[in-house]
Amino acid sequence: MKRLVVLVWLALMPPLPALAVQPDEVLENPALEARARELSKGLRCLVCRNENIDESNADLARDLRIAVRERLVAGDSDEEVIDYLVTRYGEYVLLKPTFRGANLVLWLAGPVMVLGGGLIAVSYLRRRRPEDAAPPEALSPEEQARLDALMGDNRRL
Repeated sequence: MKRLVVLVWLALMPPLPALAVQPDEVLENPALEARARELSKGLRCLVCRNENIDESNADLARDLRIAVRERLVAGDSDEEVIDYLVTRYGEYVLLKPTFRGANLVLWLAGPVMVLGGGLIAVSYLRRRRPEDAAPPEALSPEEQARLDALMGDNRRL
């Protein structure tokens, strides 16, 4: 019975993020390891796309984790480690790209397009005001007689 309860509990337990850091990658210095983990959370796995290297099991992610740890052990600051990886792999390695250069266009394109679309919609709606539309023409006497005849047939039902 106890085994069944444990199996049900494990089956219903929500999935937890699995860290892919291997025991042989972990640094002996807890402060350096904490820095490495923090840096790894902001670096993209180049194989898995939108997964950080700390959670990826890809071989390239392992190489990037090892490179981060090697640079930290060599005495590099966090910024120097990031600069090294960006120089080597490009800004794509960053999960959150910088706000300068060509990325500035990407950061601003979305809000500019939303504002532009809003302005186009407002100008379109202002041009279509109902008070600007011409009033409908009155029915001719023949049309009115025809309408009355049709409505008279429906009133009897």
